[in-house]
Amino acid sequence: MIKVGIVGGTGYTGVELLRLLATHPNVDVTAITSRGEAGRAVSDLFPNLRGHFDLVFTDPAAGDLDHCDVVFFATPHGVAQSTVPGLLDKGIRVIDLSADFRIRDIAIWEKWYNQPHVCPELVGEAVYGLPEVNREKIKGARLIACPGCYPTSVQLGFLPLLEKGLVEPGDLIANSASGASGAGRQANVATLLAETSDNFKAYGAPGHRHLPEIEQGLVDISGSSVGVTFIPHLLPIIRGIHSTLYATLKNSEMDTSEEDLQQLYEDCFKDEPFVDVMPAGSHPQTRSVRGSNTCRISVFRPQGGDKVVVLVVEDNLVKGASGQAIQNMNIMFDLPETAGLEAPALLP
Repeated sequence: MIKVGIVGGTGYTGVELLRLLATHPNVDVTAITSRGEAGRAVSDLFPNLRGHFDLVFTDPAAGDLDHCDVVFFATPHGVAQSTVPGLLDKGIRVIDLSADFRIRDIAIWEKWYNQPHVCPELVGEAVYGLPEVNREKIKGARLIACPGCYPTSVQLGFLPLLEKGLVEPGDLIANSASGASGAGRQANVATLLAETSDNFKAYGAPGHRHLPEIEQGLVDISGSSVGVTFIPHLLPIIRGIHSTLYATLKNSEMDTSEEDLQQLYEDCFKDEPFVDVMPAGSHPQTRSVRGSNTCRISVFRPQGGDKVVVLVVEDNLVKGASGQAIQNMNIMFDLPETAGLEAPALLP
């Protein structure tokens, strides 16, 4: 059994890790830390886990992580940097769900996250944990930087078009909408029920901190510079992301039909266990992926024009965070990639 530790287990991504790992056939969660909840039973804070875990939260300084094979960090940005080096020195592998090791350019990270990076020496080693792109690198990694929720949907949606060079890389648009859980579990007036219910709004239009991660990933995929307009929105739902992506066909590719695009996407993702290319003409719904690690995609060429429109849905807490982190763990430890992640989505 793989001995797992979780740092920061009181947030939404932390409890989602616990929910998914509770039935993982190859995992034993041996430690979960929280300074604020040290000594409290996990099932007291999260009653849905009653009967699944007998753990209590412990202080991170107690040393309970030292005997783990892998540690997940489900912490705010900037927290993992100070602890990860010591764990790696002990031979413990790390999967970080925060943005601490995602962006390779330290100056850009510090600009967007408004704090100094205290562990720049590990950024170059960290493997960006998007399995559909970096599966081979993930296998041998000591440190995984798990992708953000918005960047996962945007990169997977544009992936086939950029790999084949069909669209103008300098003219990419992503309109992405997320449920309120994407903002985390901390108290925030903007995510109160009375503020989000019966409401829909854009935010971060001048710039959002997921933008440099999206740009970096798309450059890696395309092998060339990209231009991305990314506008996030807040949906009046708890969990789920819907990204509507727009790209312009190159003049040399104007004979590419919608049928060709459908085949391109089906071929690209045919062996991917967690990417479902929908039948032609389908419009994926966020509820079809709620609670699952599946990303569903549809592709269109409206009115036969020069624009390709890609629709992508995922659960921001699963494929957009904790489920993808476990998918990375499975790859790292040579387990079936789908282990612990095969449950279908929740309906209604």
